[in-house]
Amino acid sequence: MAEVKLHPDWLARIGGEFAQPYMAALKQFLADERAKGKTIYPRPRDWFAALDATPPDAVRVVILGQDPYHGPGQAHGLCFSVQPGVRLPPSLVNIYKELRSDLGIAPAPHGHLAHWARQGVLLLNNCLTVEAGQAASHQGKGWEKFTDAAVAAVAADPAPKVFILWGSHAQKKAANVPGLGAGSPHLILRAPHPSPLSAHNGFFGSRPFSQANAFLEAQGRGAIDWRLPDDPGA
Repeated sequence: MAEVKLHPDWLARIGGEFAQPYMAALKQFLADERAKGKTIYPRPRDWFAALDATPPDAVRVVILGQDPYHGPGQAHGLCFSVQPGVRLPPSLVNIYKELRSDLGIAPAPHGHLAHWARQGVLLLNNCLTVEAGQAASHQGKGWEKFTDAAVAAVAADPAPKVFILWGSHAQKKAANVPGLGAGSPHLILRAPHPSPLSAHNGFFGSRPFSQANAFLEAQGRGAIDWRLPDDPGA
């Protein structure tokens, strides 16, 4: 893991995970896969990009994804986000449709969601790597335990947050996290996944963006500016 970076505030909370046996096994698995010549997305320096972009004390919203996009040039460490110049994946197209319906925000000309991350939207995948062209290929290798620890650390902080859980995978992940059960100070929003296979079953019309902002403003934490700049680097 020497090639990656992680925000020091995250290291203070979950750095102990790197000393766990599962993380050593994960590190060996990734090294072996790369030694076999397999392409892994995203590039190593972006494996922890979601955590590095959004320090724990800055988190106001959590959106959980499954694993990185497995096509060339897509993944860069933030769930549902793609690098500038890359065609929008279908799920992100549907997220933009719901954003327009919910808040009247026109779709951005790109799919780079770093503007959200910089405002405290933690865009965290369940697995942080994937083999090129092989969806879900790194499931069960240890990433889930690491991201469970990250989600639990966020949930344990009593400052009110919004957890946006799209699809059964994200909902199952959050179901066993201490701090997200009865009496939680956080708002939990559940809806079907924005994939074209399920978006029409309740994702469209779920209004997660306006609900999140209403809750954050009521808690004195300020609204998220969901409008993405035309220039993804702005």
